Amino acid sequence: MTVPVHKTPIKNRIGGVFIPVRNLKKSIEWYKKILGLDEGKEYFGHIFVAPMEGTAELVLDAMPKWRNEDGDISTYNVPSIQFTTEDIQASYQFMKDNNVELVTEIQDNFYFVFKDPDGNLLMICKETS
Repeated sequence: MTVPVHKTPIKNRIGGVFIPVRNLKKSIEWYKKILGLDEGKEYFGHIFVAPMEGTAELVLDAMPKWRNEDGDISTYNVPSIQFTTEDIQASYQFMKDNNVELVTEIQDNFYFVFKDPDGNLLMICKETS
């Protein structure tokens, strides 16, 4: 781990990754199925925090404060979140079997891109170590 050059009260750690969702209940069920989750916790009527292995939590947020005048929210139009797998072929087949919208086929035998129910682009990559 790299030590910050300057002393700061802000930790060198990602605490959570937020994904904008339109329908929180639908998204909770979809992410639980895709990631094999049995638990998680809802907050404030618009946030669901899914426990993840590693340094960050996955936060599904209906984002009431960030919706536009039409009541809609922006989605990620680039794959900004990467999930990992030990078996890229099995992961790709799992997504196909669960009718997940696949944007790419497996690229470089290393990753593929897919959409969540809100159209957010996400990626699955093969672990390197």
